Amino acid sequence: MPSSSSTSETGADTRAWSAPAQTPALTTLAGVGPRMAERLERLGLRTVADALFHLPLRYEDRTQVWPIGQLGPGNEALIDAEIEHAQVVQRRRRALVAIVHDGTGTLTLRWFHFGARQREQLVAGRRIRLYGELRHGPDGPEIVHPEYRLYQAGRAPPVEDALTPVYPATEGLGQSTLRRITGAALDWLTRSGGLADLAATATPAGWPDLASALRTVHRPPPDVDVAGLLAGTHPACRRLAFEELLAHHVSLRRLRERARSFDAPVLAGDSRLTGALRAGLGFALTGAQERVVGDVSDDLARGQPMLRLIQGDVGSGKTVVAALAALQALEAGYQAAIMAPTEVLAEQHHRSFSQWLEPLGIEVGWLTGRLTAAARRRSAAGP
Repeated sequence: MPSSSSTSETGADTRAWSAPAQTPALTTLAGVGPRMAERLERLGLRTVADALFHLPLRYEDRTQVWPIGQLGPGNEALIDAEIEHAQVVQRRRRALVAIVHDGTGTLTLRWFHFGARQREQLVAGRRIRLYGELRHGPDGPEIVHPEYRLYQAGRAPPVEDALTPVYPATEGLGQSTLRRITGAALDWLTRSGGLADLAATATPAGWPDLASALRTVHRPPPDVDVAGLLAGTHPACRRLAFEELLAHHVSLRRLRERARSFDAPVLAGDSRLTGALRAGLGFALTGAQERVVGDVSDDLARGQPMLRLIQGDVGSGKTVVAALAALQALEAGYQAAIMAPTEVLAEQHHRSFSQWLEPLGIEVGWLTGRLTAAARRRSAAGP
């Protein structure tokens, strides 16, 4: 259901934006079966949208074939060559070694992991297109474990028309598979136009729409500003970051709206206990602490659940704020529980609360996993 007309903190009109349409599961794409879906799950990829927002780490340029003679150590390049010979050699490690040339230079290809079929295919006279990083080898320039494909003379495969993305991967998921899946996701995007564009009405001038930004990031044209893509300063990257930030704000707003739809006890205190604690602290709260205490007190006095995060440095007074909130619950006739992520921190809070609250006649219990079941029941039951 559309929400009422309003403008988010970023300035985008969200009046017609409720939940975006669910994108299909990745299993609806060709070649993604149950086993592949399990591997994708390890990367947090379940839907087509997940694949679209699984962004590359870096890029490889396979849009141009380079002569061997123009390359040096450290260069990554796409190369067309002819195999002179290939053989299995045994030095410190067993390896399949092929020598290739293209008329401008000679290059050694080396595989330490290979199969019989690969050994049979790499024969003298065959044409090979390969990609990898050149380095100094024992016999001159070489590439270890290049990506390659064989082809017939005069039938060279076309070069890529976009930079090749390199994605975060996991065991059992190679780059070719991830590229195929993101390519299928981009095809789906072109066919369906099915992603909600949150920032469509607030996109700064010069920034692309969401679909165009995704296509640029996944399949950048050869003349793209690669440094900008990698640094996140390219307009396509900024557009995706803007969308993510806006989605975050919209999600928080929905959580607040959802929280307001639930009922909660009205914890309207009478300041009897909170006033006594303030008087016994021996120090006055700062202006920032007073402001936060007031906000929390107002939230507790409403009939909806509080949804608030209090952030502060060590020693900024967060524990005092929690103690005053707990006392407001007690003033309204309820118990209060303070949860801590570790037992050590729980013990520290127990000491602080005992020091502050026991002089007010309030029993402070300590509930941990080390207590017996009977002790836990007694602590939870209270006085």
